[in-house]
Amino acid sequence: MLINTSRLIGCPVLSLHVGGRVATVTDIIIDPDSLKILACRVEGPLVGKESGDILPMDSVREFSHIGMIVDSTDEFVESDTIFRIRDVLALNFNLVGLKVETKKGTKLGKVSDSTINPENWQIQQLIVQRPLIKSFIDPELIISRNQIFEVDDYKVVIKDSEAKVKEQAQVEFTPNFINPFREPDFAPDSSSKEITHP
Repeated sequence: MLINTSRLIGCPVLSLHVGGRVATVTDIIIDPDSLKILACRVEGPLVGKESGDILPMDSVREFSHIGMIVDSTDEFVESDTIFRIRDVLALNFNLVGLKVETKKGTKLGKVSDSTINPENWQIQQLIVQRPLIKSFIDPELIISRNQIFEVDDYKVVIKDSEAKVKEQAQVEFTPNFINPFREPDFAPDSSSKEITHP
């Protein structure tokens, strides 16, 4: 099951120990090298007092429609505790808003959202908002993970061959119906004789 990454913002964090909600997700921390969500930043009445404000995704026991389920608030850590999370936080990386273009430099739009697999927290697809002129024909593009060639601080580069396939897949729509309000193209044959009934 794939879900939109934006759905995680505002997601409740539930503790089995407390038996209820202990925090709310306010931000996500994405590793730009692996395009994987490493952790979430959380806030709540117990956050920052008895624990840190970072929830590593490895500590999430289950994700469902009710939220993220953890054992207890002991799962929350300080950002300096886990080196990889600390290093990614220092990059200040944000996937949303990055420009998307092909290796040849064709501009496709900007990342507006993404989809993830909650079983491994890997980003599977990028949802790309098209430029204004192209948005009338195709408002969004879905870029699969295997189409991504490179990610940096400013843009996402995808493979040209995949982009061509995407462009070729778009077929112009030609209506195939008869307009009942239009005058018919034929006229009655004037040579035909009128049939009268007695």
